[in-house]
Amino acid sequence: MSEVTGRPAPVLLYDGICGFCNSAVQTILRLDRRGTLRFAALESGFAEAVIARHPALDGVDSVVFVDNPGGPDERVTVKSAAALRVADYLGGPWRALLVAGVVPARLRDRLYDGFARIRYRVFGTHDTCPIPGPDVRARFLD
Repeated sequence: MSEVTGRPAPVLLYDGICGFCNSAVQTILRLDRRGTLRFAALESGFAEAVIARHPALDGVDSVVFVDNPGGPDERVTVKSAAALRVADYLGGPWRALLVAGVVPARLRDRLYDGFARIRYRVFGTHDTCPIPGPDVRARFLD
């Protein structure tokens, strides 16, 4: 639960074997002043449960931001909207990135998909999802 809202802390679902995605998660961990955002690999049981509750996510190969996970008003955002949701969550100067929201979602998502297609070639992959350090392990869901 978030101490501020009394609601479950948001969760970011990410590709656990993607080099870029893992680097992005490490960066978010450093920047998260509240320290409440949690993480789960798309390959995890937690992510499978979220996907089961949102059938439109079946086969998703994108970052997914989950607000109020498990709650009656659970909300998921994907692709570029999820990336913007991360910027909004981080706050501060990162909120300046929200200006990208004026770009139509279809165009933003086409750019997102283009990057997603090359992410393994450019940033590599891990054989397995890297295990987070003990200082942040509690923020990762299985």
